[in-house]
Amino acid sequence: MNKDLRPGRSVCARCGRPSATCLCGLLPGVPLMNRVALLVLQHPDEAREAKGTAPLLRLGLAGCELRIGEHFDPPEPVPGRDDWLLYPADGDAPAPMPSVPAPGALRLIVLDATWRKSRRMLAENPWLQALPRLALGEAAPSRYAALRKARRGGQLATLEAVLLALHELEAPPGSDPVSGPYAPLWQAFERFVAASVARWTPPK
Repeated sequence: MNKDLRPGRSVCARCGRPSATCLCGLLPGVPLMNRVALLVLQHPDEAREAKGTAPLLRLGLAGCELRIGEHFDPPEPVPGRDDWLLYPADGDAPAPMPSVPAPGALRLIVLDATWRKSRRMLAENPWLQALPRLALGEAAPSRYAALRKARRGGQLATLEAVLLALHELEAPPGSDPVSGPYAPLWQAFERFVAASVARWTPPK
């Protein structure tokens, strides 16, 4: 069990974290409005991981739903929105950017898990395999590497991947993803990483 989520500790009613690792002070005062709807499917192991970033998305974005599990029924359709999966295309060759719906006509489904467990979730939920996929383009090195090591190059924290996807889908071409409308959430992420590194780095 995550040592920060042990029974008996005082827990924040909003973020579900103990006071020592409460996320609320890191977040914007009001959730940011995202035009692309989000559904995050979180592996139970990530729900117990204090270093996970999906709670920042759930609390920091107005249009973000989070569900926990390994096996999911297909979600109820959202009128006027098509479901797409944020996940790399099969194979090593990069896939061409598909023609995606307009932001207001799209719900992006995101898997919050390690790379290995996300592939298992994909395999065990055939309806996910049937969805059209959105794969991110080239991205800067992950800021999350200071906190959790990636198993392969190019991997990002869930929050990083989602915010970069929202930028690709919603923002004008050539604009800076970090200084755009989601800048307050990027800043919350930076503070979260810095605080977590300080908390879990043993003193010299």
